[in-house]
Amino acid sequence: MTPAALVDEFASHVEAQTDAIFRGDSKTGNKHAKKYQAAMRKLRELGDEGREALTVLLKHSRMDVRVAAAAYLLRYRTHEAKAVLEHAAGGEGLAVFEASEVLTRWEEGAWNLDPA
Repeated sequence: MTPAALVDEFASHVEAQTDAIFRGDSKTGNKHAKKYQAAMRKLRELGDEGREALTVLLKHSRMDVRVAAAAYLLRYRTHEAKAVLEHAAGGEGLAVFEASEVLTRWEEGAWNLDPA
């Protein structure tokens, strides 16, 4: 699978997870979470080429997708990822909580979604 196809898979499953959560369907949400995490593992296996491919999602139309991508890109693209997370943390909805938690873990030194 190409990096672009993995990025599309990542984004579509983040969207589907969020939509399932809003419907109150955590079982389906968890299935989608596993699928976007699998796509991210495949992107990481490509090294910086995979990480670079994911950066397009920092400008995605949906905040949940931007936040998920930023959470994984903090080490690789710290400045851009933090800007997305800080913007999201000041908004509303589920992405606010996720962005705030990621920033807190980053500041604590406990963030480990994409170790070096």
